[in-house]
Amino acid sequence: MTTEQKPKQTQKKQSILVKAGVIGVVAGLLGGGIAYAGLSRVDNNQASTPQATITQSSSSSSSKSSANSGQMTPAFKKVKNAVVSVVNLQRAKSQSSEDDLWSLFGGDGGSSSNSKSSSSKLETYSEGSGVIYMTSGGKGYIVTNNHVVSGSDKLQVILSSGKKVTAKLVGTDSVTDLAVLTIDSKYVTQTAQFGSSKNLQPGDPVIAVGSPMGSEYATSVTQGIISASRRTITTSTSGSQATVIQTDAAINPGNSGGPLVDQNGKVVGINSMKLSQSSDGTSVEGMGFAIPSDEVVVIINQLVKNGKITRPQLGIKVADINQLTSYGRKKLSIPDSVKSGVYVASVTRGSSAASAGVHKGDIIVKADNKQVDDVATLHTILYSHKLGDTISLQIVRDGHKTNLSVNLRK
Repeated sequence: MTTEQKPKQTQKKQSILVKAGVIGVVAGLLGGGIAYAGLSRVDNNQASTPQATITQSSSSSSSKSSANSGQMTPAFKKVKNAVVSVVNLQRAKSQSSEDDLWSLFGGDGGSSSNSKSSSSKLETYSEGSGVIYMTSGGKGYIVTNNHVVSGSDKLQVILSSGKKVTAKLVGTDSVTDLAVLTIDSKYVTQTAQFGSSKNLQPGDPVIAVGSPMGSEYATSVTQGIISASRRTITTSTSGSQATVIQTDAAINPGNSGGPLVDQNGKVVGINSMKLSQSSDGTSVEGMGFAIPSDEVVVIINQLVKNGKITRPQLGIKVADINQLTSYGRKKLSIPDSVKSGVYVASVTRGSSAASAGVHKGDIIVKADNKQVDDVATLHTILYSHKLGDTISLQIVRDGHKTNLSVNLRK
């Protein structure tokens, strides 16, 4: 994956506003599934709907450093048989060389229905990773990335034993890049447990498990640390903001959808992307990103229940206050009394926030009477609501607190 960045000379003024460079725009999810092709609702009342809801472990991450990589072996053993390869099968397409080139850059290569021949055989289009996180109602549930399964005509899962089984798609969410699959539970020998990503600290040891470069290297494990527990990025694929975990554990094509695991053997993130090169050609090493487990759990529970995510939107672009430097705080007139929250950088005309009276320069410090520490917290509160709900926002404007009522819309 690459990021679209301005030349360093034009960014100098902006870079001093935030600590360690918050990523502004992230290009297509190129660091994820390894691609081969292009080159040669579940009702809540239905009996099939599982009654189980995934929750996270209450155990917090240890602050101990893991200097010896062998110390992570017990953590790996707790998840290794739950990690799978996900194979995206698609029918052969008749496409031009231009489409072939486009597919290399994350495009669909002309994936409209008329570009596929119904009589053509299924071929492996791409491979990614996934992790089995629960069994319920005779099914084993697997979380992976949306971009790993996108466009598939059939899905297969390769278990840690090497056995290949058919998987069914439960639901996907392109905004968070998550998807849920099921397989027959008789094939499940181990399930992984989620930990809480809110306890992560920079420097905590983690491992990434998956199938880099495809199933030939299935259940590969790489070790690193948490480089940043929260990074707010804007994805070019959906244009939405996302809060991700940054790690220097090696994440390569094919690792997408696999787990990021802490030293207790708990899944604290789902690997999704990597940064390999900036727009000016500068090579980048050790910058991988994962979807925090706190958000993953919320999304996959909704996907299992409803098969899709219908989320309300405020219609604002924001930045974490705690990522601003002292100069940035002064430049943006952030009161010293405001220690955390999110700064409103822009408001979309006609949006829910605009209708409620939210202005550019406001600082959101509470939502639903809950403290807003960062963008991830705000997302979690929002995603617990449905369209048409009304929530309260407490904002700081010109040093004074104001309460606003927001009717949530798309």
